[in-house]
Amino acid sequence: MTTKTLLLALGLTTALCNTALANDRYGDRPPVIVSPDLAAPWVMQLAGPNGRSAATVRQYRQPQNDRQQADQPRVIYREQAQPRPVRRGIFDRGQPRTQQVAMRPNAPARSRIDPQFLPQMVAYDTKEKAGTLVIDTNNRFLYLVMADGQARRYGVGVGKPGFEWAGEHKVTRKAEWPSWIPPQEMISREAAKGHYLPARMDGGPENPLGARALYLGSTLYRIHGTNAPWTIGSAVSSGCIRMRNEDVTDLYGRVDVGTKVIVM
Repeated sequence: MTTKTLLLALGLTTALCNTALANDRYGDRPPVIVSPDLAAPWVMQLAGPNGRSAATVRQYRQPQNDRQQADQPRVIYREQAQPRPVRRGIFDRGQPRTQQVAMRPNAPARSRIDPQFLPQMVAYDTKEKAGTLVIDTNNRFLYLVMADGQARRYGVGVGKPGFEWAGEHKVTRKAEWPSWIPPQEMISREAAKGHYLPARMDGGPENPLGARALYLGSTLYRIHGTNAPWTIGSAVSSGCIRMRNEDVTDLYGRVDVGTKVIVM
């Protein structure tokens, strides 16, 4: 064998060994780490036909055969870290947060009258003769004086602050389901508040004078019913004495024109 032939064989042997070593060295290819930053343009190219990015896939599917495994690198997908909850302060300007607001409950409307303001017979010591009406505005009671130290007591509504009054009068007129003609003073006073009263209102259930009225002398005041019975026991009127419709109807049948009325 010539020297030339030996050198050729030696070179061929060396090349084959180097190829084998190279194949062994890169037989297990290093993994490719995919960045969780899905905004990177090169990562967007990994999106599949359904539009999902490869970085969002949680399970890697192995190649179907060894040839594919030899041709493709092994890829490990790193899941995108979940964002940590942001703790906002009271002065942060972000998305509005739903908060429970402490609401003050609405005051319950009075639908029942206090039992003390219902008609009842009571002991009443007075020098006034039977048949006299005595109105105690401080305690919100009207007394019809009876014989033997007794009186029939009714609950009433009286004048609000600034409209209190006292005096002695007589019943000068009685009316059933009276019409209401507001005094000019009341019309002007309410107009200043933005409330416009009618010049006249016929009697009926909606009329603020209620079912009956007892007119007191030449004054603008009356003892009358009301379509707001829950106001009995309160200081709410413009000076008139209010009673429940059933109570003023009862009183109406017990007193006559000329009856003495004491307001104190």
